[in-house]
Amino acid sequence: MRQAFVASATLRPMAQQLIQDRSPAAYAGVEAYARAHAKEDAGALAWLVVGYAHVLDHDFARAIDPLNRAKPAAGDLGDYVAYYLGACYLQTGREGEALAALANFAATYPDSLLVRDADVSYAGALLTEGRAAEAAALLEKERVPVRSDLELALGRAYAALGENAKAAEAFSNVYFNIPTAAEADAAYSELRKLRIAPEPTAAQRKTRAELLIKARRYNDAADEYRELLGHSPAEDRPADALLLADALHRAGRNREAKTELTNLSGANADQNAQRLYLLGEIAWASEQNDEFYRTVDELRQLTTTSPWLEAALLSSANLHLVHHEYDQALAAFRELQQRFPNGGRASYAHWKAAWLTLREGHNDEAKKQFEEQIALYPNGNETSNALYWRARLAEEDNQFGMARAYYQKLSDRYRNYYYAELGRQRLQKLPQVSDPPGTYPLLDHVPPLDAAKITLTEPPADDLHLQKAQLLGNGGLVDFAVRELQAAAAADGGSWGPAETARLYLDTEHYDRAIEVMKHSVPSYFAVDIPSLPREYWEALFPRAYWTDLKRFSVANGLDPYLVASLIRQESEFNPAAVSRANAVGLMQLLPRTGKAVARQEKLRRYSPSQLYTAPMNLELGTRYFRGMVDKFGGSFEYALAAYNAGSDRVEEWLGQGTYRDPQEFVESIPFTETREYVQAILRNASVYRQVYGAP
Repeated sequence: MRQAFVASATLRPMAQQLIQDRSPAAYAGVEAYARAHAKEDAGALAWLVVGYAHVLDHDFARAIDPLNRAKPAAGDLGDYVAYYLGACYLQTGREGEALAALANFAATYPDSLLVRDADVSYAGALLTEGRAAEAAALLEKERVPVRSDLELALGRAYAALGENAKAAEAFSNVYFNIPTAAEADAAYSELRKLRIAPEPTAAQRKTRAELLIKARRYNDAADEYRELLGHSPAEDRPADALLLADALHRAGRNREAKTELTNLSGANADQNAQRLYLLGEIAWASEQNDEFYRTVDELRQLTTTSPWLEAALLSSANLHLVHHEYDQALAAFRELQQRFPNGGRASYAHWKAAWLTLREGHNDEAKKQFEEQIALYPNGNETSNALYWRARLAEEDNQFGMARAYYQKLSDRYRNYYYAELGRQRLQKLPQVSDPPGTYPLLDHVPPLDAAKITLTEPPADDLHLQKAQLLGNGGLVDFAVRELQAAAAADGGSWGPAETARLYLDTEHYDRAIEVMKHSVPSYFAVDIPSLPREYWEALFPRAYWTDLKRFSVANGLDPYLVASLIRQESEFNPAAVSRANAVGLMQLLPRTGKAVARQEKLRRYSPSQLYTAPMNLELGTRYFRGMVDKFGGSFEYALAAYNAGSDRVEEWLGQGTYRDPQEFVESIPFTETREYVQAILRNASVYRQVYGAP
């Protein structure tokens, strides 16, 4: 395995290209490699890659020959070759050969992660051969944990045997409990074919609809809720009508949602509160602001404790804020915090009220509220904000000892947060004072971070799954490789798993997946000091992807390469194929019309929008476009980043809403939460890049 890994290292770029785009040239390149290494394990890996690429293209007939060529030297990857060969035989109607390829798979490859996959394919071949009882017996033993493809195959086997009740149970399990699976529609079709198909229960319909809501398939969820409502008993109709209205609203079908809510009858007090809340959200979405505020007033009169009032007050405060109605926004935030001081939105509401108090020039009151923020919500997301701005006000009062203490607490506890870096910058500029710093008991409210230092263990060099992962990675078969790697990590129990998974993704240029692995592994990474985590973690969280081009174009436009890298991390996580809901494309998420305009300015010949998917072109145009934003706003990166996210017109509007101490005050005053957090995250990330890598 080790020799095969070393020998196949040069295959990786060609294999990755083939798996990615499956062009004729990519196929030809990997096939040429396979022939040149025909007697080696590396050649077998190349043939496996070619075969699997044809599978991705659903060209199963053409996959058979390269998979057969891979068999003689497949070695420890024999399970992959055998499984896909059997699956391709089955897809092309060659059931006998499929049965032969998959027979005794578990006995032949006892450590394979593909045993259940092979059993599903083998059962499919048995079923086609009229051996439904054998198929059912095989699959019944494999039902835990649940898999949609296995349940569908088992249902078909039971249907062939005439055991309709068991068949319906399997099909229903897919359709109602795994509604986002590729097999869900097929399971529904099979259910309809059964002569005796039980009527779905209310619980089944609710489960399916709830899972569809989680998957953001709101139209499908609404259809399910409508079916549920059609069969609801009178006592359940108000609750079910609200579920339907909510799904319709989420789907953008506000007229239908409003009709359901207007016609709702028999609701209890809590259901009526939810009805009013939804009517308010529909009015908000339709920009009927007066109607929205009327529903909030109705909610106030109806209840004082409902979570629907809590949510409505937050919407009310934010709507006032967006329209620069600061007195009303401050009152709404304050009401929200005072009515629901222990609610999930209380810390945020208190902070926004405190901030607006500062913006209105009431510094003494703002000081009290910042201190109250720290005392009441020491674990809140806004504590770092309060520490920083209370220190700023202490500076303005020449209370440098107090400012120093607050900045130091901020730096120590929130090490790589946006405000922690700003605090350290201000610490360096504070005048030296001979007076003792004093004590500030309030700072003791801020709890220390519960984050132990992580030390990596060594992966087991002789583990078969780990070795297979490395070899599969050379073949660009990243998903297979990660599955093998995670199996090895689970069996070993060491701490090396996340770092090795991230390294595999980095080595195969799946930078976005590496970042997500590490975010999941260490969600509080911004609060810890750099030495607390292994360097491998930081390099995965903050990759220097496409660094040669990124640095070249950044420097050419007078930009800090780390700031540009941070912007890309926020926009696309270094996925060059990323496309947003607004059709922004590539690393720096440029709209095609923007790319075309910048290309024209730069006099680039033979430019086409498809080039935005290539890293060099996207970086060249993106850095030039961002430089234009910086220049437009007088060299301020804060304003430029806000404009990059929300548009220049909005930034100019926000800048016209008063004077600001500095760009940092402007950033905290941005009324769009997404844009405010976007700017702060990019500036924070740039600081981490500098700490991890030093000078660019």
